[in-house]
Amino acid sequence: MKKAFVLTSLGLAFALAGCGETATLPVAAGMGPSPRLPPPNKTLLPTVNIAPAQGWSSGARPVPGNGVSVSAYAVGLDHPRWLYVLPNGDVLVAETNAPPKPEDGKGIKGFIMKQTMKRAGAGTPSANRITLLRGLREDGTAQTKTVFLENLNSPFGMALVGNDFYVADSDAVVRYPYTRGQTRISEPGSKLVDLPAGPINHHWTKNLIASPDGSKLYATVGSNSNVAENGMAAEEGRAAIWEIDRATGAHRVFASGIRNPNGMAWTARPSGAPVLWTVANERDEIGSDLVPDYLTSVRDGAFYGWPYSYYGQNVDARVQPTDMAMVAKAIAPDYALGPHTASLGLASAAGAQLPAPFANGMFVGQHGSWNRRPHSGYKVIFVPFVDGRPQGEAIDVLTGFLSAEGNAFGRPVGVAIDKTGALLVADDVGNVIWRVTASDPKLARR
Repeated sequence: MKKAFVLTSLGLAFALAGCGETATLPVAAGMGPSPRLPPPNKTLLPTVNIAPAQGWSSGARPVPGNGVSVSAYAVGLDHPRWLYVLPNGDVLVAETNAPPKPEDGKGIKGFIMKQTMKRAGAGTPSANRITLLRGLREDGTAQTKTVFLENLNSPFGMALVGNDFYVADSDAVVRYPYTRGQTRISEPGSKLVDLPAGPINHHWTKNLIASPDGSKLYATVGSNSNVAENGMAAEEGRAAIWEIDRATGAHRVFASGIRNPNGMAWTARPSGAPVLWTVANERDEIGSDLVPDYLTSVRDGAFYGWPYSYYGQNVDARVQPTDMAMVAKAIAPDYALGPHTASLGLASAAGAQLPAPFANGMFVGQHGSWNRRPHSGYKVIFVPFVDGRPQGEAIDVLTGFLSAEGNAFGRPVGVAIDKTGALLVADDVGNVIWRVTASDPKLARR
């Protein structure tokens, strides 16, 4: 009986993959400082259009944009999702996937979605490991690959302050002792602060960034649902960026109403004051053209709308009761990144040695859609900045992650600038770290 249910449910899953509506606008219409926001298009069944995980054939690679080249820096990894570059140039890779979430996505719809995500390459057990890549051979690959830290709990964000190395597991920020140049941490860590987790833990990835003066850590905590369908009690402390005192672990919500923030980066105002930026995944299931993911500066105490409204004060009628007082507080983000692009990775161009178009702005890793027809994302883009704000059209850095049949050779996630000024990209379906450099070194920014 159970086997018959599973087979029937799998059949429903594949049938569901062919259901849903189609976008009426190009992805570019949902990008930039003033995206087009058509009326919601809620269907009986959500649009499900996954790109089944295929992986790269030998020697294949993404398509680089104008003025840059790409090569494989490291291969044979296990679902690499996030990157961190240490001061000595060592590159840390979080090889990770979701922890057990027994209460997430229950029922037939939940079962179908889990099977769908498995086909997209998101169903493998977590390696729970951070790997260290060191050095650079003449062919552009890492000289050594060693285990830096293991037996973690779905690790994601990493930050080093002095001799303290911090890891954001799916349920806590943990501190480890670190000595410059060491290739492995074997000492036990100490918990700095618990992070919201539990049996749902819908958005499990928690990122970390240290404040410029090193006194604080900022942690991203995604929502426990799409639009609070599990109730607001399940969202306590979620859909937010936390500020954590590094000395004591005392914490507060720095900004809220951000459905699923991931990448973070700093810039500076003309006055020299630091500005925190994040990329966030917006909500699903109201059409292929809604809602754009976004890049935004993060203001202390600001509210960005979730779940009551999107992209400022556009009310989401699915959330009941409506809270117009909260809607009135909602701040529109700075720059839209296209609907359902799953924009996750974020890295400032500061320190990059790439051609002039990539001199001032942010690199964004777009993991790719499942709730849009046709696909969106599955690329790395660059958002140019003018006078400290994102302006103009985004520029493709890496494309070609999808086959002509709509299968995924790879899916870009974390991005980082290495010590040589190259852009590194974690590809969790291809199990590769890509390295992007200037195709003509003489044109690289100095």
